[in-house]
Amino acid sequence: MFNTSYVPIPAMYRTHEQEKKRMYNQRVIQVEHATFTPLVFSTSGGLGPEADKLLKNLADRISSKRQETYSHVISFLRRRYRFDLLRTSVISLRGHRSISKSHRLKDLDLNLEKVAY
Repeated sequence: MFNTSYVPIPAMYRTHEQEKKRMYNQRVIQVEHATFTPLVFSTSGGLGPEADKLLKNLADRISSKRQETYSHVISFLRRRYRFDLLRTSVISLRGHRSISKSHRLKDLDLNLEKVAY
């Protein structure tokens, strides 16, 4: 590869997307008969062009299905993935602070209720 300290961030996202496509796209098309969208995120909360398109498409579909405004849905999704990236980064640097509990599937409560905002 090359020294990334001299590469603009958008170019870095495109490079990583192209690399993922080169590695996985052919197999996904031939074996799974599906399409492949590489999701490239940075630890600071940025995302590549294809991940951004996917997020916008997902927000559009959710807002249509739930009859919510697009701006609220896209804001929620962006905030959610950024916090998940932050949590993952902290865990990879510091490790888990507590002993993880293993949950069996039959013990999980799956009676989900809709929460009003």
